[in-house]
Amino acid sequence: MKKIMIIGLFIGIHILSAFGQVDSQWRGPNRDGVYPGEKLLKKWPAAGPKHLWTIFGLGEGYSSAAVTDDRVYITGMISGTGYLFAFDMKGRVVWKSSYGPEWDGGHSGARTTPTVVGNRIYLLSGQGLCACFDTNGKKKWSVDLMRNFKARNLKWGITESLLVDGDKVFCTPGGKDVMIAALDRHTGKTLWKIKGNGQKSGYCSPWIVRHGNMRLLLTMTAKSVIGIDADKGTYLWSYSHVTSYDVNPNTPLYHDGKVFTVSGYGTGGQMFKLSKDGKKMDLLWSQDTLDSQMGAAVLVNGYIYGSGHRNRGWHCLDWKTGKVQFTAKELGNKGNIIFSDGLLYCYSEKGDVALVKPDPKKFAVISSFKIEKGSGPHWAHPVIKKGWLYIRHGEALMVYDIAR
Repeated sequence: MKKIMIIGLFIGIHILSAFGQVDSQWRGPNRDGVYPGEKLLKKWPAAGPKHLWTIFGLGEGYSSAAVTDDRVYITGMISGTGYLFAFDMKGRVVWKSSYGPEWDGGHSGARTTPTVVGNRIYLLSGQGLCACFDTNGKKKWSVDLMRNFKARNLKWGITESLLVDGDKVFCTPGGKDVMIAALDRHTGKTLWKIKGNGQKSGYCSPWIVRHGNMRLLLTMTAKSVIGIDADKGTYLWSYSHVTSYDVNPNTPLYHDGKVFTVSGYGTGGQMFKLSKDGKKMDLLWSQDTLDSQMGAAVLVNGYIYGSGHRNRGWHCLDWKTGKVQFTAKELGNKGNIIFSDGLLYCYSEKGDVALVKPDPKKFAVISSFKIEKGSGPHWAHPVIKKGWLYIRHGEALMVYDIAR
């Protein structure tokens, strides 16, 4: 019996190792903008929460920080070269490693938020280089999506925070022959690839949801929302979602068998209902008031919160019907949004950071402060980890204590 228990323990450890849990990734553990398990202040001091430290010298970029228990990882571009930075929890640089040329076209700078799994870090450059580093800053492997999959770059550079699931890394080359590919996360070797709809990628970062007996990969390409069987690598469906410049950066939201997509330029959002087997979807409703360009949206207690693009303002929709609950002309009228410990965190494109009560009747700002450091557009999404709030503004990363 003892021998069986030891063997079982060994197998369990091996499985956990092979299918390691993601330590940090784009927009929280479920990629839906929700940061669970936190105990945070319900109100900030008039001057804002306590400022802990600021990191300068990150170069150009809009990526968010990837935060683990003892490290902060972030990307930036300096003189055309992309760098992955590692800092300790006091803001001191541990190492800086180059991953090659970064996007130096329109709105130049690093785009990717690193994905950290155990002792590996995964990123994708705006030039289409998929790379894996260890936590000492050594590059383990890289795959050029342009060369390997004939990917076609975008008007503002490929923008995707890589999804790691078990032993797979998912990426969206958007080539004529390869829409999505799954790579071995240990070696970079191609495991499978899907031709799909032949569209370019849409600046979107995918995620995987469990729907019935299926694990469904959801993402957006240039003109569509798509569904993939994440385990079989099977292309299931594609539904039209067309916007100006083929910009579909916001990861679809999933809840209770329904999928919500939203994009800017007045396109707005659509709500779909999945069939039980996940192999098709039907449109339930659409609206064009909430047309988040790249600030995403969050679902809280049956309501969708986010900001508009052409329809400036912070909006609230009923998840079931799409009915607009309110539009608020505050905080610079647009920005990005996350949720934690019962409250919304809104970061406007004018540099305002606000703590907001999720109330479908009104945009109830509790506290706010201004980001004064850094440079360029305020586009990076905030991150919360163990009571600390991380705000990136161009070359600078600010860290605040918001724990209660």
